[in-house]
Amino acid sequence: MDKGIGHPVAEGLARLAASLVSGGESVTACRRLSGGASQETWAFTVAGVAGAEDFILRRAPEGNWLPGLAIALETEAELMSRAGASGVPSPAVRHVLTSGDGLGRGFVMGFVAGETLGQRIVREPAFADIRPRLAGQCGAILARIHDVPAGDIADLRRLDARSQVDELARMYRAGGQVRPVFDLAFRWLGGHLPAPVPPVLVHGDFRNGNLIFGSEGIRAVLDWELAHLGDPMEDLGWICVASWRFGAIDLPVGGFGRREDLFAAYEAASGCPVDAGAVRFWEVLGTLRWGLICNESGTRFAAGLDRSVERAIIGRRASETEIDLLHLLTGRDD
Repeated sequence: MDKGIGHPVAEGLARLAASLVSGGESVTACRRLSGGASQETWAFTVAGVAGAEDFILRRAPEGNWLPGLAIALETEAELMSRAGASGVPSPAVRHVLTSGDGLGRGFVMGFVAGETLGQRIVREPAFADIRPRLAGQCGAILARIHDVPAGDIADLRRLDARSQVDELARMYRAGGQVRPVFDLAFRWLGGHLPAPVPPVLVHGDFRNGNLIFGSEGIRAVLDWELAHLGDPMEDLGWICVASWRFGAIDLPVGGFGRREDLFAAYEAASGCPVDAGAVRFWEVLGTLRWGLICNESGTRFAAGLDRSVERAIIGRRASETEIDLLHLLTGRDD
């Protein structure tokens, strides 16, 4: 969606041009990008004395704070900066918005070229050569993420297995619907809680679709808004959720790789053993979480609260997660 020059966002970014690029005076090609369920994403270019440079603005919708997010955008920017310093491929944060910028809350980061659409990564011939290496890259990157110092960030919640199961159970009961497969999954989760571990930084949404890929592999990790302190095995389980395989169901890691390659690379980079049982727990919990989100979307569509096609499509996928859960709980997903 192209808002064009003259839009208030473009005018606000023009005021930042000089601080972003040496000799920067003007902003061109300012447009809002599609996608992103919770935050606005804008692409723009700043012309400077050494040439033009591309940037991305990530901001709260219409500049307002969304209270439902786990972390503030300022915290997200801080995590991205710390991650980049720890060797995680991450866009460089160039400016965190202040009240004087007139753009609300958010931050500006450098533009990273590449592909983000998961179905293209798992299907297009252009990525055929790198697909066998991607699971290992994911494992190595997750090891670096879990080593990022973040215990001093007050905005990060501590979320262990028990608290997350309880949170999902409250969400399920509030919805009022009965889905026997979801009930079965809750029962299984309650009997397979992993042992508590020292909390580390967990990305919370590390998956195919939130990564930028190039010809060499993963170029950047995006969307840190669900980051928290918790069990590192959670991230390894989440990327294996079947919904993030984009149809390549036999390759559990993002639709492009095997769990064995993910685990081996993680162990080599972190020096810590992978608890495969805990990863399975988090994969089941992640599948159930996505199923509950889909179910809520369908409920909202049926009630007339949101008649968008996107809401209807997401709601339809609740039944897919039931099949995925049955495969996981019966061992047919191995």
